Amino acid sequence: MYVIVIGAGEVGSNIAASLADSHEVVLVDRDGDLVDSLTYELDVLPLEGDGTSLDTLEEAGIAEADMVIACTDGDETNIVACATAKTVSDAFTIARVKRTEFLDTWSGVEGAFGVDFMVCTDLLTAQTIVRIAGLPGASDVDSFANGCVRMAEFEVTADSPIADETVADADRFESLTFAAILRNGDVTIPRGETVIEVGDQVIVIGSPESVRQFARSLTPNHDLDELNEVYIVGGSEIGFQTARLFEKRGIKPHIIEADPERARDLAEQLPGSIVFQNDATDVEFLSQEHVDEADLVVTTLESDEKNLLVSLLAKRVGAARTVTVVENGRYVDLFETVGVDVAVNPREVTAEEITRFTREEHTENIAIIESDRAEVLEIEIDAESILANRTIADAASDLPEGVVIGAVTRDGRFVMPRGDTVVEIGDHAVVFVDSSVLGDVVSRL
Repeated sequence: MYVIVIGAGEVGSNIAASLADSHEVVLVDRDGDLVDSLTYELDVLPLEGDGTSLDTLEEAGIAEADMVIACTDGDETNIVACATAKTVSDAFTIARVKRTEFLDTWSGVEGAFGVDFMVCTDLLTAQTIVRIAGLPGASDVDSFANGCVRMAEFEVTADSPIADETVADADRFESLTFAAILRNGDVTIPRGETVIEVGDQVIVIGSPESVRQFARSLTPNHDLDELNEVYIVGGSEIGFQTARLFEKRGIKPHIIEADPERARDLAEQLPGSIVFQNDATDVEFLSQEHVDEADLVVTTLESDEKNLLVSLLAKRVGAARTVTVVENGRYVDLFETVGVDVAVNPREVTAEEITRFTREEHTENIAIIESDRAEVLEIEIDAESILANRTIADAASDLPEGVVIGAVTRDGRFVMPRGDTVVEIGDHAVVFVDSSVLGDVVSRL
């Protein structure tokens, strides 16, 4: 596939990295030095230019392009780039936007803006926050096969019941697969004798109930069925969308916003929320409003530094769990190291959603693990798949190291993948794949 990626920032570079091994990629940006620097790391064709310019698109090879991905930080720029591309080609166009108004217009009018698929960063980030919030202890959560399968990532702490156990001993759940262990930056495919160590990130795939039971075993002090006291600090668009999604789940969030006018707007638009107009760095206010009793504090301020400060203050006064938005992807690991429970990077979330559309047609869903160290894919099995009409044990012998069949669904039902399970045409397989073998595996599945 011939792909033109417009915008070489965090989103564009992540997308280009995921495509470069198996597709021909042209990376366009106005900053020539940035594009040139990325070509030392990525096997892409660099082009300095304006992605909204027809001349630039023609130089990039728009006539042969199968896909155009516009993912700069400017909503209007991305929309215009897609519209321009549509005037001279039939390429599939994807536009990244932040403002939900553009998404609403696009959703309501077929073919609006000349965009085939639109990704709204703020809404995706809010959805990610709410999804993670629903499973305490998890640092990442994704659903597959229309909700029949769940993938989750958990950190193993010193007081975790599975710390220092073998995978065989920890495997006490009927419909759960230990897909991988992330340790010191390396991806390990666990065996029965693999010992789970403190500090490991464990990735599990299974039925929603089994993953929930596993989470409950790791966080016995949390009631997974109750998320009552939720505080959202910052009335940004992400904060607003997060509150709206919580309201839809029957949860009444508390929103703390310093700007009086924005606080009034939020109170009018979110009748199911409680809005406070105050500075969230005021420790006396946090204590007075019982933030120490919070099940969850979400920080969605406009500054990474302020988000970190408020998250740490919330933890200090006694909040059970914090999730914070981190605009700079380089800060994610740092924030989680110093005390934030989960850091969510909007650009990474957006790159993951767009990457899903660049996979083979039978790839139904995708989750990117730990900055592209691995991926979890949902594959619809066709007659050409290496899994078709074979047992998992037999097919596994023809797959490289770094692949785990985490779950299978058939006619909307969960099938626990055992060695003697026969995978049938039409089944959906949820597969963990190390990035080092991704290109080879996707083509064979």
